[in-house]
Amino acid sequence: MDQSFAVIGGGSWATAIVKMLSENQKTIHWFMRNTDALEHIRTQGHNPNYLSSVEFHTEQLELTADINVAVAAADVLIFVIPSAFLESSMAALHTSLEGKIIFSAIKGIVPESGLIVGEHFNQRYGIPLDNIGVITGPCHAEEVALERLSYLTVACADEAKAEMLAKNLECDYIKTKISDDIIGTEYAAMLKNIYAIAAGIAHGLGYGDNFQSVLMSNAIREMKRFINRVHKMKRNINNSAYLGDLLVTGYSIFSRNRMFGNMIGKGYTVKSAMMEMNMVAEGYYAAKSAYLLGEKHQKKSKAPILDAVYEVLYEHKNPKKVFKKLTEKLD
Repeated sequence: MDQSFAVIGGGSWATAIVKMLSENQKTIHWFMRNTDALEHIRTQGHNPNYLSSVEFHTEQLELTADINVAVAAADVLIFVIPSAFLESSMAALHTSLEGKIIFSAIKGIVPESGLIVGEHFNQRYGIPLDNIGVITGPCHAEEVALERLSYLTVACADEAKAEMLAKNLECDYIKTKISDDIIGTEYAAMLKNIYAIAAGIAHGLGYGDNFQSVLMSNAIREMKRFINRVHKMKRNINNSAYLGDLLVTGYSIFSRNRMFGNMIGKGYTVKSAMMEMNMVAEGYYAAKSAYLLGEKHQKKSKAPILDAVYEVLYEHKNPKKVFKKLTEKLD
């Protein structure tokens, strides 16, 4: 049976996912809160705020500013709302989620629960784990817009559901693979944004490529330790969903988290950096949640990069001094 799809969110990654789905689907339901953007898409065929070069065939799109309409109309819901704003968006939902298949393309921890998005939907809304999945990279929305060859990993405990979504995202410029490590891939997607902020701070402070390579080498090992503490299973941390996603987010000019970190390293305050970027750096919110989660799972910290980012962003310590200390902890 053919599935119907709804994308929940209006940012760059949501726009990229709608573009991918439009290569395979006659109709995509698309919810976003910004009514001006919706009207612009209806009349002009592109999102005015994100990936505006992407031209949509508007007859394929069922656009709505009511989350209930989109949820009621689709079998598969793809959530692409920043984790910090997920619950405020869900507050308007009174349509049942029973029987829905939910995939998260959100890279962060929900502040209200301290859980990654899949666990949040399971515990807060009672969605069976077999009906929850994750979409991870390595993949930047901007390169999807340019139709540059990109790779996605689709994870779900139910392999058939992962294959179903992977098939509907795959096209000439998108290759997909599936995984059963829903929790590990989602934690990796969250952590790599924090490490990208670290890479950005280092760049802003004037550290070069040699140091960046050491930072990323330590980051993937730190990621492995962290994920194993919260969900131990057999996984290859060098696979694209983990290492690949970390590298592209840490190095790419399209990485908003690296850009955010770079501004912090150059002396911007958190508030001024966010205002100038005019977009959400998920790693900022993730750093606090991951730090608190790390304290819960380990008595003595073995996450020096995460700790350093947290100290700079939330304890307002001097980035230059914090990273000088960090250099002594890396190998």
